[in-house]
Formats: sequence, structure tokens, C-alpha cells
Amino acid sequence: MSLPALIIIDMQNCMASPAAGQRNNPDAERNIEALLAAWRSKGAPVVHVRHISRSPGSGFAPGQPGAAFQSAFLPRDSEHVVEKNVPDAFIQSGLERWLRVRGIQDLVIVGVSTNNSVEASARSAGNLGFRTTVVADATFAFAMRDYAGAARSADEVHAMSLANLDGEYAAIADTRRLLSEHGA
Repeated sequence: MSLPALIIIDMQNCMASPAAGQRNNPDAERNIEALLAAWRSKGAPVVHVRHISRSPGSGFAPGQPGAAFQSAFLPRDSEHVVEKNVPDAFIQSGLERWLRVRGIQDLVIVGVSTNNSVEASARSAGNLGFRTTVVADATFAFAMRDYAGAARSADEVHAMSLANLDGEYAAIADTRRLLSEHGA
């Protein structure tokens, strides 16, 4: 059985900065690293998604240290890199075409942030007909205020985002289960 494509979203330096805010899942990076190592050991497809902001003052702006991939997630030459300017990795990036040309129908999505780029990308993947799995313990979110102004913890934001996706756009799994299922 071939492994799905592993899509790693926005694991860039500015997402590791304390300035990004209070977050959940402190082990997310370790879990992403474990999945990445398993995919690499099997020669399975890996896609690194990088957000490049159109706003010159953003930490994600081209040439800013924050826009660079974190050292643990530097792409290899054999791995595909997608640049995006909006949260959704499928919008104006060529990602769908890259997957279709290779006959890839199954995706595993990890990265940050659960309620933003991960959720947007998983929604599109599901709507485009990809069999998509989001790895709950290999994604993370940041605390924020809801529309009514109530403070929501990073755990609450993360859980609600996963609930939005579960069963409608994607399956939700954890790292241990995926590694076990794929013999890694």
C-alpha cells in the first residue's frame, strides 16, 4: 500500500516565535518530525507549504527570517515546495495539479495553524475529492477572541477547528495511529 502525500503547512520560523501567541500541542513539532521521517524512509511524497505574505511588514514577507522554513523541516531536493499568499494551500499554487498529475488521492495534513491554513487547506482538499486526514497532535492553534469577544484558549480554537473538519472534509487521526497504520 502506498502512503498518502504528507502535506506540511507553514512550519516557518515566525510560527515558532513567542510573538505568535499562546499555542497548544507543544509536541506538535516532534510529531511532525516523526511523520516526516517515516514518509522519507518509505520514499513517499512530501509537500512543504510556505506562506509568503504580500504585506511588506509581515514576518512572512519574502526575505524575512520568519518566512524561512524551520531547520527541522527543510525540504529535500526530492520534495515539492508550494508557496501560497492566502491561507488555503490550493489557491493559485498549482498544488492540486501537482497531486493529480502524480495520481495522488490521499493526503495527510500537518502544520499550523489548525484553524487557519490547516483548516482552509483541508476544506479545499475534501471539496476537491481528496481523501484527507488531519493529524490532531501534529497541528496546533493559537489562543484568540471569538466573534463575540470571548477569549478562547488555543485548545478550544484547535478543538473547534477539528470539529469543523471531522467527517465533512477530512478524517481526524493522531500520529501514533498513522505511524501504526502505515507500518512506519
